[in-house]
Amino acid sequence: MTSFVLPHELHGDGAHKVFAVHGWFADRSAYAAVLPDLDRESFTYALVDLRGYGQAQDAEGTYTTAEAAQDLVDLAARLGWDRFSVVGHSMGAAVAQRLLVLAPHRLRRLVGVSPVPASGPALPSEQRELFEQAAHKPENRRVIIDVTTGGQRPAAWLDRMVARSLERSDDRAFRAWFDSWAGEDFHDRVEGSGTPALAVTGALDPAMSVELLRRTWMAWYPRAELRELPSAGHYPMDETPLELVRVVEDFLRADRDGGGEKA
Repeated sequence: MTSFVLPHELHGDGAHKVFAVHGWFADRSAYAAVLPDLDRESFTYALVDLRGYGQAQDAEGTYTTAEAAQDLVDLAARLGWDRFSVVGHSMGAAVAQRLLVLAPHRLRRLVGVSPVPASGPALPSEQRELFEQAAHKPENRRVIIDVTTGGQRPAAWLDRMVARSLERSDDRAFRAWFDSWAGEDFHDRVEGSGTPALAVTGALDPAMSVELLRRTWMAWYPRAELRELPSAGHYPMDETPLELVRVVEDFLRADRDGGGEKA
């Protein structure tokens, strides 16, 4: 029987290999706005669809960050990638941090964009209910996107984001993924990792704030960096794509690994 292979698309032919992992609300099309301006000479990017999303909507699985990390390692073997970096958005950053447990010596650099911490977010009961019911309530998805972008985005954009989410995700998988990224705490297994790690957050995002990332990302990873994008919320790929590309690729191409905060 043929093993499962994450659906993916490759961009660039650079020596530095990079996985790009999407978040809870979209498949790999989440990165569409940044594609035209990537450095394709320095990097090779592999954009993936996690199980339950995009071309993998019908894929069975446990829909967990640990399973997804194993899927990435399997895909790396198929692509012939010995070492690689990972960029993960939101839930995808939790998947990326799982790689610190599964394959720490294969990671060159780790980037979390609006990253869910490895401890999971601390959600009050009313917020948890809002998220839990988002699987079958499009209006909940819209509220979540609106709140996490500071209530400043056009209605048409919010509607488009919700429509993409509904079209590109399986409802059952979407609900199961929430239990994984929001309910699992594995930070004790990654704390102290020496992998250079960049957290990028938007100033308009109250969920993955600078304060939260200082208590989590910056506290756990000795070689961590933190960047705040002043005009972005939770979706900087759509909101401020050029700024995001510059910050992420500057970090990935750094010749010397180092820490520091410039929030």
